Amino acid sequence: MNYFQKNKKNIIIGVIATLLIAALVALWLQKKVIHSADDIVGVVYPSSLSVGDTLLFEDKTQFAKTKRWNFGDGTTSDKSTGIHFYNKPGYYSVSLIIDNKYTKTFPVMVSPRYQKPKDSAKISTIIDAPTQAMQNENVQFRAVSEATQFAWKFGETGNIDAKEKMAIYSYKRPGDYRVALFTEESQEPIYHLIKILPAYNALQEDEIPVEDSYKKVDDDFKYHLQQIANGNSFNMHYNYLLRTYLCNNENTVVKVSDSKANNFYMYCAGLQFDKNVVIQSVKVNLDDKQNCVTKVDINQSK
Repeated sequence: MNYFQKNKKNIIIGVIATLLIAALVALWLQKKVIHSADDIVGVVYPSSLSVGDTLLFEDKTQFAKTKRWNFGDGTTSDKSTGIHFYNKPGYYSVSLIIDNKYTKTFPVMVSPRYQKPKDSAKISTIIDAPTQAMQNENVQFRAVSEATQFAWKFGETGNIDAKEKMAIYSYKRPGDYRVALFTEESQEPIYHLIKILPAYNALQEDEIPVEDSYKKVDDDFKYHLQQIANGNSFNMHYNYLLRTYLCNNENTVVKVSDSKANNFYMYCAGLQFDKNVVIQSVKVNLDDKQNCVTKVDINQSK
């Protein structure tokens, strides 16, 4: 009996073990060494803006040794995060190049900034305002007009609510409203329709237990973050949270599970690009006067 026949069983076991080890090593190399454009973690926001507006960019790719942003207008940057401005309208393809091997692109549409026509005498007054907002949100209304006298009726009180060219109003009740703007240029007012969504299903004051008061804020915060994650109006939900709870502080600390702390703006900007995120719970921390949220702890999953 030759050597192979005598040690056939051990040889087969050795070959199988070798193949298994080789497969595990190959799998490890694929995860640790071999990458693709899908592994790039980058954010460009917003995807639609006007000439002169701020474009935010940020890269958090863990394996990157070098990086280069190409903004499609002849300018580049090697920074991990920063801002960029476009001087001309058009469609731009922003590229993030990692280690000179992997590239991820982000489409950006830049619109012309509004300019008044030279023949301003023929301009008719229009109202520049959103068509939808949240209850208790500060909504900005602006008259695009050459008029000098203005009177706003926002449809909630029945009275003249403001007399400036640009006015800010916060609706106390949800519903559909017709905004009227009166000027000296015309005997008839200019109208604008706006829908006010409820902030939450508020209970009467005497129906709200003290122990539930914080939970109501947590749940409302969670609802608006989920709306951003679902791709709904970023500005509406972001500004509502910023003004209602954060005292307009965009740098409020946000902590997601065990990840590194971030600020509120950067978290929300990334949230709308990170698809299929489910906000499981939100816990807010208030300052000593119970007026402003100073930290937000979030649990989320995909």
